Amino acid sequence: MRCLAVCQTELVIRMLDEALAPSFEVEFLVESKPVARRLHDAKLNVFSGDPRRTDTYLKADITPATCIIVEDSGKRSLRKILEAIRDAGATLVYVIGVGCGDAHKYEEALRSIFPEVNFLPIAELFGQPLLIEFSRSLTRLKVQQYQRFFSDADRVMILLHNDPDPDAMASGLALRNVLRRNRQTAVIAALQGATRPENLRMQNLLDIQVEIITSEQLGGFDRIAMVDVQPHYFGEAFHRVDLVIDHHPEQPGYSAVFKDIRANYGSTSTILTEHLRAVDEHISERTATAMLYAIKSDTLFFNRQANRVDLEAFSYLYPLADAAMIRKMEGAEITMERLEYVLKAKQNGQMVEQVFCSFIGASPREDFIPYVADFYLQLEDVKWTIVVGIVNDSLVMSVRNLGYSRNAGEFVRKYFADIGSAGGHRSMAKAVVPLRGFRDKYGNLQADEFTGKVLALALEFLHEHQPAEKRLVAKA
Repeated sequence: MRCLAVCQTELVIRMLDEALAPSFEVEFLVESKPVARRLHDAKLNVFSGDPRRTDTYLKADITPATCIIVEDSGKRSLRKILEAIRDAGATLVYVIGVGCGDAHKYEEALRSIFPEVNFLPIAELFGQPLLIEFSRSLTRLKVQQYQRFFSDADRVMILLHNDPDPDAMASGLALRNVLRRNRQTAVIAALQGATRPENLRMQNLLDIQVEIITSEQLGGFDRIAMVDVQPHYFGEAFHRVDLVIDHHPEQPGYSAVFKDIRANYGSTSTILTEHLRAVDEHISERTATAMLYAIKSDTLFFNRQANRVDLEAFSYLYPLADAAMIRKMEGAEITMERLEYVLKAKQNGQMVEQVFCSFIGASPREDFIPYVADFYLQLEDVKWTIVVGIVNDSLVMSVRNLGYSRNAGEFVRKYFADIGSAGGHRSMAKAVVPLRGFRDKYGNLQADEFTGKVLALALEFLHEHQPAEKRLVAKA
């Protein structure tokens, strides 16, 4: 395809030639004859002429199929140039704004006169790749710094949260990769092992060894890193660690030699993918499979708390991973035990204003509660799910929403942070509070009263600062 670029500056000409020449037959029109001669001597296809005259374009033999690009720095009469191009019969016209101020307002003003013209700010053309490269350079620097810090340690522990999920285990594998260590010199560990069927299946199929350790054993390691979790999760056990990499909101109360916390990312595995890519580290099929599954799992296949970087990480890992293995791991999602608690939630649940809330009573395992919350979020007309259960002597609550209404993390922090542990993201959150503390604050509720009380708190929270016409639609 033929392309004629009407330019004013040499820098823009060279940038366009570099970007377009492999795919287009590019010719440049400049007003200055000396500039045209100099660029022609540099082997660029350039000619000089008055861009405000129609015959300049007729002599260039443009047709309706010729793509015309016009550089606009605000220093020339753009209107006369566009009129001349239009009179010459061109229909594919693009204006590249260079230093035009507010791009949106400028585009509106331009389209009001020339509705057929397409406007492209130069920042959109070249800014994003530049930002990505700068970001990768900063990540590379950070990774190289903690690589050096860990290099002289005999034994390293990579600590996961209790009952580690796919993102925690995959991040542990990835960090061990970044540190260039093996199972003997970098132990992936947790204080409590995995219990959920799909997590156990992942652990077994990918041969991920998660050592169960006690707090007394922590002193036997030269360096301690945490992935997908922060020290506050473990109470008073940690006030200082060497490295924290996490995608949950940053928490206070500890110090770390290095940390990389990105709460806008959908998974910690996405962060570790960027770390691996930044230092050009090889990613094995096993590690890629674990990380791909983790990103898919933590974002509910991009239906929850995901953005461009998660999609980029997924796209990068996909050809490196074993897709058949991922399908096999996903096969453990539904069990008879889980279905039993799904039915309990239906029996005890209430739905008001597209909020589904249910108390499922005592549960032998904590993982049943978030599973049920995720399950009911799939129902038509449900925008929030709040599922509560009792595990040992604690009330455990999982909150899910579609992500565009009020913040789930704010909800649990507002009502439960003063009596227990509470936090999370906009679209998913968790609270764990002593049963006695809950009853001291909200009354000595009986089993059939829990659902109503928690639902009332949720509706109170959703109605705050929300105009009546924007409230969730009530369902009969």
